Amino acid sequence: MSDLFRAVLSPCTGVCTLDEAGLCRGCRRTGNEIAAWTTLGDAARLHLMDVILPARPAAAEDA
Repeated sequence: MSDLFRAVLSPCTGVCTLDEAGLCRGCRRTGNEIAAWTTLGDAARLHLMDVILPARPAAAEDA
């Protein structure tokens, strides 16, 4: 595979509901981050996935 093209796949897990904090219960992105995903470059996508999302708290379990 060529190093010229490397797709950064979406972190979407198919659990698409926002919690009380406004974060997706599946991927932990905000609504704005989800909406912007298709317009982000690879560097911004990687930063979101490698730095931003891991720093967010895990989804709270529904009672």
